[in-house]
Amino acid sequence: MKAAVLGPQGLEIRDIEAPKPGPDDVLVRVQAAGLNHADLGILAGHMHGAIGGAGTVLGLEWAGEVLAVGAQVTHVRVGDRVMGSGRGALAEQAVTDRGRVLPLPDTGLTFEQAATMPVALQTLHDALVTNGRLCAGQSVLIQGAASGVGLMGLRMAKVLGARRVIGTSRDAARRARLAEFGADLALDTTDPTWPEQVKAATDGRGVDLVVDMLSGATVNGSLAATAIGGRIVNVGRLAGQRAEIDFDLHALRRIQYIGVTFRTRSTQEVRDVVERMRTDLWPALQAGQFTLPIAANYPFAQTAAALALLRAKTHFGKIVVSLA
Repeated sequence: MKAAVLGPQGLEIRDIEAPKPGPDDVLVRVQAAGLNHADLGILAGHMHGAIGGAGTVLGLEWAGEVLAVGAQVTHVRVGDRVMGSGRGALAEQAVTDRGRVLPLPDTGLTFEQAATMPVALQTLHDALVTNGRLCAGQSVLIQGAASGVGLMGLRMAKVLGARRVIGTSRDAARRARLAEFGADLALDTTDPTWPEQVKAATDGRGVDLVVDMLSGATVNGSLAATAIGGRIVNVGRLAGQRAEIDFDLHALRRIQYIGVTFRTRSTQEVRDVVERMRTDLWPALQAGQFTLPIAANYPFAQTAAALALLRAKTHFGKIVVSLA
């Protein structure tokens, strides 16, 4: 089968042996794969805790048709239309643990639309609900809200009953579209007054929860914009992996700062994440409330161009690669 592989000089599309499912696995004919910023980290070889090196198949989420299932798999069957997450998504066939695979909702989703959803759904439910402990009526700030994961955060926070949802983007055109996905207020983090604007929008308190896709130099602004006793969940580092932190501000506001990643979770932990998301959100998924915009859809042969657009950070929504 053909796959997008990390070679000695970078991305290569070449023939490799098709994967074989184990007892707990699902083998899928991939129809479409969604791109994520983690793909760039794997390609660059600097993802801490990630499997890398020459021969690694890129891609973390896909949608397609089930080709085979292991003996322990009961919730999907051969021929089912499914979506899921796991390594090796940018290939004609992919295999992953049963706990990462969901049937497509009965909403007429195309494979391309479905391929935008698995990582964002499980990441944001884990950030908002499990770690962020969001309750109906609370306020939420999504840092980096114009990304696919960020847009999912806006929508999910609204579905879960957040009273006020705030999103940030440095790009004016993308910022203007955040209201379409549930943002009550859209802010520019290059404006030094943005933390004060958050407080003004929350009766002077600050938000109960920040879901941060940016980190980097925005971290102290996030601390200032969080309510006393609030929470920040560090999901991504698009603005940088290191920065100076005002520890006194952190302590004064008594903020719980929580880091999350899937790279250091066990198979069972990931199964639990996906199952909690499915239990909470399946009615909303069936109602079509979580679709994401597709910024661009590339054929498999143009995977390098798709990754270049991802690297440029000029898109709004998700980038998809079609393999059909």
